[in-house]
Amino acid sequence: MKYILVIGDGMADNPIQELGGKTPLEAASIPFVDSLASKGEVCSVRTVPLGVAPGSDTANLNIFGCDPTVYYSGRAPLEAASQGVFPPAGAAMYRCNLISVSTGEGPLDDKTLISHSCGSIDGDEADKIITWLYNDPEFNAAARAAGFKIYPANSYRHIASQENADIKGICLYPPHDHLGERAGDLRCCGNENASVLWDLMRLGHRCLSRCEYNIQREKDGLLPANAIWFWAEGTAAALPKFKYTSKGTIVSAVPLFRGIARLIGLKTVLVNGATGLLDTNYAGKVQAALDALESGDDFVTIHIEAPDECSHDGDLPGKLKSIENLDSLVIKPLLTALDGKGVQYRLAFISDHKTLLSNRAHDGDPVPCLFFDSRFDSGAGGCFSETQGMKGRMIDPGTGVMRELFKK
Repeated sequence: MKYILVIGDGMADNPIQELGGKTPLEAASIPFVDSLASKGEVCSVRTVPLGVAPGSDTANLNIFGCDPTVYYSGRAPLEAASQGVFPPAGAAMYRCNLISVSTGEGPLDDKTLISHSCGSIDGDEADKIITWLYNDPEFNAAARAAGFKIYPANSYRHIASQENADIKGICLYPPHDHLGERAGDLRCCGNENASVLWDLMRLGHRCLSRCEYNIQREKDGLLPANAIWFWAEGTAAALPKFKYTSKGTIVSAVPLFRGIARLIGLKTVLVNGATGLLDTNYAGKVQAALDALESGDDFVTIHIEAPDECSHDGDLPGKLKSIENLDSLVIKPLLTALDGKGVQYRLAFISDHKTLLSNRAHDGDPVPCLFFDSRFDSGAGGCFSETQGMKGRMIDPGTGVMRELFKK
């Protein structure tokens, strides 16, 4: 028996006027998933506990059986674990996004947040820019004085560590939740160390505004990576081992998932051409999952980031396309291959959290989840959507997802 989890990151949403009051899930063409829903069960899951900030970190810890009210110590340590980076005692970790703010004269305080990812910059260019910044004499001196070290991550999602850091009471804002807002209204606050972080961010903006790579990006019509943004603070992460099987693999382009996998004792696969965007290598991810199952794994996860990124970008057509790609380029070929080999399996298909096109931010409301067993036809009828999920039972807490998936 094989167990499969497919996560459409940020796929769930609220009704949208442009879609005639439908959600993107309801408006998208997902015939294969709907056929599974008619034979399986569609329910709702509270992936984000009440009182907990909604995010891919808290939601997915819950989905993988790690109650975030117990085990969450910040997102950055989870992502750092994907690189084998673990903070020493007394140190803190931060996500260090490369972001785009409005151009022109003036300090960071007066600029507007344009993109949390510089239009999804990745690869060598992202590493070159953050390395250029860290090696800039003025910035390097300030960073070292503050106890900072930056770890390039081959995307906009870099990691920073700070020795002897005080993060008690600190307030750092996720940039993807505040696009279009004035940076100065989002300045770090809450304790004395917050001023150290904000001074580094202001200096980073001054330096990056003259960076040769950004000058070229603007000539090429691309968003400049003209600022850094610290957030997702945390200390050392420790998670319980995944209790349902030790033979599992997570296929994802996102460091958060690779970090969670490493900490709970599962393997990861980084597929060539897996970008975390709409153009990701869907076929490569499906093949990696099939290879893992063929090699003896009992459990595999495929994570698709594109719906979340499209939502943060306010891209309605892109979000619809990303959901349709999950149907036609991920779930259909994966299950068709398993059916062709006579493999029995249970599938869970879930949105880790809602990401709302209305405000381009995360939301903690319950999300729909589909459970399908290749051995049974429930005869339930219906389709896969938020509305259909709310008609079914509620799984709360979200740690129950894995228990349900691995149900005998």
